[in-house]
Amino acid sequence: MTLGATLLELQQLTERLRRDCPWDREQTARTIVPHTVEEAYEVADAALADDRAKLLDELGDLLFQVYFLALLLQEEGAGDLEQVARRVHEKLVRRHPHVFGDAEARTAGRVRENWERIKADQEGREGIFHDVPKALPALLQARKVQRRARAAGFEYPDLAGALADLESELAELKAELADEPAPETEADPRHFEELGDLLFAAVNVGRRLNVDPELALRSATERFRARIERAEQLAAEDGSTWTELPLDAQDRYFDRAKEALR
Repeated sequence: MTLGATLLELQQLTERLRRDCPWDREQTARTIVPHTVEEAYEVADAALADDRAKLLDELGDLLFQVYFLALLLQEEGAGDLEQVARRVHEKLVRRHPHVFGDAEARTAGRVRENWERIKADQEGREGIFHDVPKALPALLQARKVQRRARAAGFEYPDLAGALADLESELAELKAELADEPAPETEADPRHFEELGDLLFAAVNVGRRLNVDPELALRSATERFRARIERAEQLAAEDGSTWTELPLDAQDRYFDRAKEALR
């Protein structure tokens, strides 16, 4: 079966589900979007795990979300799947003049600069931060805002400047710290603000290093999780329950787990 025939079958399946399934009939763009976001994260998990079979499956689930949302647009007379495909095709051609035109861009950095300039100059976008989605995860939103600022020329001249800013924000947070707050109490507004500034500065350093902050934090979280789980296993092999051990003993097992997982 050809690609076109397969995609047409998926469109027809989507239309039938919308027509004949009580759950699908009740859905709106607002109610379906949480499922779309969930499917996108499942695609990301499969890709990061290098699980090609799972990625193939999850991409299909995400593709169905695109078809379903396009069908909702069609029902409202606001567009359809053909327009969705046509618009993204036109957008990609417009934003790649170094491929489809005479512009030059020999590096990925130059491509991104051209991309942001075209969005601002040719697509009628007003303001530096026009249409930066507020629903983006915070780390990704910070990186996108920083990229827009860079496109406007507001940027540290080098990595050293970004690192100095990170160190400055850490010093400011430390200066605001007195006694450690009691558990379960509301965060001090000053700590809230300074920690936010520190995280924003860390994202900026990551951006200068071409490190995706969301992926980096996910990776660090997974490493920590794996080490804790391995520490529990090592303790169990010694006849102990890791969660019941004193901190110094837990730490020794954690260090052993780090070595075992290198």
